[in-house]
Amino acid sequence: MKLTPLKIVLVAAGAGALGVLAGIFATGPGPLLDSEFGQRVLNDALTATADAPDGVRVARRGEPLPAVQVDGLEGGGFILPGDFAGRPLLVNVWASWCGPCIKEMPELDRFAGDQGDDGVQVLGLALDDRQAVLEFLQRIPVRYAQAIDVPGPADAGVQLGNPKGVLPYSILVSADGRLLKQKIGPFEEGEIDDWARH
Repeated sequence: MKLTPLKIVLVAAGAGALGVLAGIFATGPGPLLDSEFGQRVLNDALTATADAPDGVRVARRGEPLPAVQVDGLEGGGFILPGDFAGRPLLVNVWASWCGPCIKEMPELDRFAGDQGDDGVQVLGLALDDRQAVLEFLQRIPVRYAQAIDVPGPADAGVQLGNPKGVLPYSILVSADGRLLKQKIGPFEEGEIDDWARH
């Protein structure tokens, strides 16, 4: 059988696809999902299969963030991205009942504490009951600002690019308000530093 260039490409593509499937079967999807490429594919798949309510603008990678208003945990509120303009912003969407969210909080707290006055700003956004979050943060305090919103089909997490509501969910916003990166799932120890480099 004579192999033409097209057949060689098709065989190579097939072998590559089988290799990816074998890798996922052997090690699970973790290594793929931990990559920027895997996160893009996952977020695109979740966004493509979700319908936001009419009139709700969902943030898209590379585009300016829509103005999203959230309440401050201790009163007042924030307008994203405007109130954080001038420096990059990491928003971490979480809930007090979410095990993976709780697991990553020490890493987020460490990262926030290392940023100083010129680094990446960090904002936690709890989709939860206010009292439950206040009680949780008394037991496990963090140094970064906290906001809160009522979970639902048009909540702030949806508007920030997570229409399926998977938690934890993090985004990196540029100093000029564009959505740079999205991450579905928790940060592992030491991962945020590389992820937040833009």
